[in-house]
Amino acid sequence: MNSLVLLIVCIAVLVAGYIFYGGWLCKQWGVGESKEETPAHSMEDGVDYVPAKAPVLMGHHFSSIAGAGPITGPIGAAMFGWLPVTLWILAGGIFFGGVHDFGALFASLRHKGQSIGEVISANMSRRAKRLFIIFSYLTLILVVAAFASIVASTFGAVYDESGALDLAKSATPASVAMISVLFIAIAIVFGILVYRRNAPMSVASVIGVLAIVLIMAVGMNWHPIYLSTKTWMWIVGIYIAVASVTPVWILLQPRDYLSSFLLYAMLAVAAFGVIFAHPTFDSTFPAFSGFAVDNGNGIQYLFPVLFTTVACGAISGFHSLVSSGTTSKQLDREGDAKPIAYGGMLLECVLAVLTLCAIGYAYKWNAANPDHALVGATAIFGGGIAHMIDDVIPGSYNILNSLLVLTYSAFCLTSLDTATRLARFMFQEFWLEPGQTVKDVDSGWKKLMVNPYFATALTVVLGILLGMTGYSKIWGLFGAANQLLAGIGLLAVATWLGNIGRNNKMFLAPMAFMIVVTICSLVLTVKNQLGMIRAGGADWGPYAQVILGILLIVLAVVLVIEGVQTLAGKNAKNA
Repeated sequence: MNSLVLLIVCIAVLVAGYIFYGGWLCKQWGVGESKEETPAHSMEDGVDYVPAKAPVLMGHHFSSIAGAGPITGPIGAAMFGWLPVTLWILAGGIFFGGVHDFGALFASLRHKGQSIGEVISANMSRRAKRLFIIFSYLTLILVVAAFASIVASTFGAVYDESGALDLAKSATPASVAMISVLFIAIAIVFGILVYRRNAPMSVASVIGVLAIVLIMAVGMNWHPIYLSTKTWMWIVGIYIAVASVTPVWILLQPRDYLSSFLLYAMLAVAAFGVIFAHPTFDSTFPAFSGFAVDNGNGIQYLFPVLFTTVACGAISGFHSLVSSGTTSKQLDREGDAKPIAYGGMLLECVLAVLTLCAIGYAYKWNAANPDHALVGATAIFGGGIAHMIDDVIPGSYNILNSLLVLTYSAFCLTSLDTATRLARFMFQEFWLEPGQTVKDVDSGWKKLMVNPYFATALTVVLGILLGMTGYSKIWGLFGAANQLLAGIGLLAVATWLGNIGRNNKMFLAPMAFMIVVTICSLVLTVKNQLGMIRAGGADWGPYAQVILGILLIVLAVVLVIEGVQTLAGKNAKNA
C-alpha cells in the first residue's frame, strides 16, 4: 500500500463523515436550537467559565485531547498490521469517538457546563455519579503521574555511569526544556495582549507565531539549564498546581491556542513527508498479521487489544472529561460544538493515520539500518517523518526531528495541565448535592472539600508521588480504564437524550461494544497478573492490578445496570 493513497482515502472518508454524519447528529440532538446563553456566558467567573473564540478553544481542545495517544496507540497496535488499525481509526473516529466527544460536550452545555458525573447524577442516580467520579479521579491521577513522568524525562539531563553530566546526550532535552519554558512565558504575554489590551486576534496570532519561531531558535542554540529528571518532576508539579487554578484566559487558553500552531505544523510537516516521499508499505509492515500475534511479551489478541491500544485516534474516555470539563466552560456559542468536538476528534484521526505512514517508513528504515534503529514512540514517529523528508530535502533531519520531539512534548504538557484541572473539577463535584454548584457551598467541612486550592494541592501531590514511585506498575490497566470511561460517557449521554425525548440510538451500539471490550480486556489482565503472582517473585504491581481490575469490572457492571434501568424508565433517580 502506498502511504499517500492511504492518507488521501482516509481524509476523504473523514471529511465525508464530518459533513454528513456530523450534520445528522446536530439535527437529531437539536444542537443550536437553544436560545439560552452557553455556560461560558451565563456563569462567567473569569477563572474557569470564560468564553473563547472558536479558533482559540479549538486549540485548547485539540491540544488537550491529542496528548501522545494518537501517536503511541497506532505504534502499539501496529503488530496486527496497518489494515485493522486503519479501519478502527476510521470507524471508531466517525461512529464512536466523534459521537462520544460531541455528545459529552453538548450534554455538559445543557448541565451548566458541569462534568459527565453531574450528567449521570441528574439522569441516573447520585450513587452512580459518585462511583463514576471516584473512578474518573483515580484515572486522572494516573494520567497526571504518567504525563508528568514523560515530560520530566523528556526535559531531564543524561548522566553517565560515573554520575557525571553527559553534555552531548543532554543537549536535546535541555533544548526542549528551554523552549517549553519560554513558550509558557509568551503564552502569558499573548493572553494579556488579547484579553486585557484588546489586541486583534489576527495581529496577536502573527506575533505569537513569530515568537514561537524565535524561541525555537533561541532554545536550540542556548540551553544552559541542565537539571535531573527528579528535579524537573518537582518543577512540573509546581507548574501544574499553579496552572490549574489560574484564570484560563492568562495561560490555558493562550498556551493551548499557540500550542495548536505547533501541532498544525507537525501535521503539515508529516503530510509533506507523505506527499513528496510517499513510501510504500512492504513486508516489514504487512496489511494483516493475524488475530493472535506474539510481540515478544506473549500472545496478544486483536480483540480486545486493538480497541484498548488505539484509543485517542479512535475513541478515548479522557476526551469526555475534557469536553465536559474545560471545553464546555469556554464555548462561546452552541454552534461551535460540532467543529470543536466532532471536528477535533476527526483531526486526531488524521494524526493517527499519519502515524501509520511514519511507522511504515520507520520499519523499513530499521530493517535496512539495524545499528541505528528507531525505537520508541517518539523515535518512530519523529524519526520516521524526519527521515522521510530528509530523503527529499537532504540535511533537514536534525531540525525536523527536534521540531517533532518538541511538539510531542507540548502534547504531553498540555494534556498534563488539563488533566490536573479536570481532576480538580471532579474532586470538587464529588461533594456537591444534585443541582448544586461550587458557589452554593458556603460553610462546613464541604467548603474545604470544594475549595479549588485544596483540591488542586491534593491532586498534584498524589500524581507527582505516584509518578516518582512507580506508576508504570499499574499503567497496564490504563487502556481498559480509559475505554471504560468512554463506554460510561456514551451511556450517560444516551440516558440524558432518552430522558429529554431525543434520538439516542447512535450511542447504544458503541456503548455496548466499548463496555464489552473493557470487560474482556480487564478479565485478560486479571488472568495474566494472577499467573505472574502464582509464578512467584511478584512485587506489588500485579497484586494492585488484580484488585483494581476486579473493582473496575464491578464498577462497569453496576453502572451498566443503572443505565439500562434508566433507559428502560425504571430507575429511581434519588437512589
